[in-house]
Amino acid sequence: MSQRRITLMGQLGDVDLRLLRIFRKVVECGGFSSAEVELNISRAAISMAMSDLETRLSMRLCQRGRSGFRLTSEGHDVYEATVQLLAAVEDFRTRVNGLHSRLTGELNIGITDNLVTLPDMQVTEALRALKARGDNVHINIRMAPPNDIEMAVLGGSLHAGVVPELKRVPGLDYLALYEEQSALYCSDRHPLFACGAPSVDQIAGHDAVVPSYAQTPEIKRVHEALKPMASATDREGVAFLVLTGSYIGFLPTHYAQRWRDQGRMRRLVPDTSEHATRYEYSTRYYAITRKGRPPNLVLESFLEELEACLAQTRGEC
Repeated sequence: MSQRRITLMGQLGDVDLRLLRIFRKVVECGGFSSAEVELNISRAAISMAMSDLETRLSMRLCQRGRSGFRLTSEGHDVYEATVQLLAAVEDFRTRVNGLHSRLTGELNIGITDNLVTLPDMQVTEALRALKARGDNVHINIRMAPPNDIEMAVLGGSLHAGVVPELKRVPGLDYLALYEEQSALYCSDRHPLFACGAPSVDQIAGHDAVVPSYAQTPEIKRVHEALKPMASATDREGVAFLVLTGSYIGFLPTHYAQRWRDQGRMRRLVPDTSEHATRYEYSTRYYAITRKGRPPNLVLESFLEELEACLAQTRGEC
């Protein structure tokens, strides 16, 4: 049988696929009557679909009438092509659906320093769940200051970031994660370590290390009660200087807990309860992504797992 060249005008769309599926079922059933039951549509609807398909293809596909159903030469060729096409479509659907359980690709995420010890650090659990969904997912973490993370997410070199709320940046989406509590500390080498409840004046009279990284106006006001004689670009730098015994400084409570457990640090709380809140503050953390970002199944899966972990923590599921 000679092969005929079939030209389909225009784009192949959902309507064409529907007509081709009806055509394949008619051929496999041997006619309109048998296909009527399989397709669960009327014989008139099948006849109309076949006519539409023949018009679309500009060729006669079958002979139908009192003598029965019979494919034309062109109909045979179209049927073979239809079987191949619909098999390819189904294979595509299966592969794409399979990506949801077998992810492949990279997740580049930026995280502000010293968050791993936070008890409610659901980013860790979300990354664990993401990895479980696809052995071929490569996770790349970059530790960087908040401003650098924001710029990298906006520029596309990072897919997502975890940063404190300083100032909302246009072009970024924010997902609330948790609040981090910070308090004032000294080390066991510091004169205030043995002082049960130092006064506000005593605290203000000792050298302090203050952050040189960006802070909210509220947090800046808390640091104004201190005597700034050193600075650090991150919380690890603050911890280094506090541990020298020469400085006091604010640290996240979860981060300082290790040294408290070892007896190497203590939290400084003034003797007057009304001043206690002057020496503590909270920081809200968010997961950030770029608005209008291109589709990325790995990133969307990570965000899905992260929201599920957060919902579980909040008792929503």
